[in-house]
Amino acid sequence: MTAGRVERRHSLFPDFNDWFNREFPGLPGWRPGTAAHSIPVEVTHDDDTYVLRAELPGMDPDNDIGITVDDNLITVRAEHSETQEDKEHSEFRYGSFRRSLRLPATIPAAEVDASYADGILTIRIPMPAEKSTTVRTVPVRRAGTAEKDEGG
Repeated sequence: MTAGRVERRHSLFPDFNDWFNREFPGLPGWRPGTAAHSIPVEVTHDDDTYVLRAELPGMDPDNDIGITVDDNLITVRAEHSETQEDKEHSEFRYGSFRRSLRLPATIPAAEVDASYADGILTIRIPMPAEKSTTVRTVPVRRAGTAEKDEGG
């Protein structure tokens, strides 16, 4: 096994969700009743496909997970219901989970593929190739000269 180091990229400005989904100092476990938990995600891409992996343990993909696409925004929603059995201690998170990510171009919604295995939701998003802009020089003619050349 090699002692390779995993590079982690962190922005100077964390995701908006990260700022507001943390517990407030001095109030452990406090969250507004309507707040949705943030879903931890990992995003990779190659030339033509974005791969979004979301950590969603204990979910039923048929009933608990929803994915919507709107222009260049993809949103994952999930709901994890608490069991009715008595517990001595639990650190599991229950309730609503949500995460939205904006991609650099319009998402081809019909081509998005999602699968769920071992608590990980994997979404593959094929992105169209960026349209290259063609630069063209347009000649400027003197007004009235084309008419004289054509008629003369």
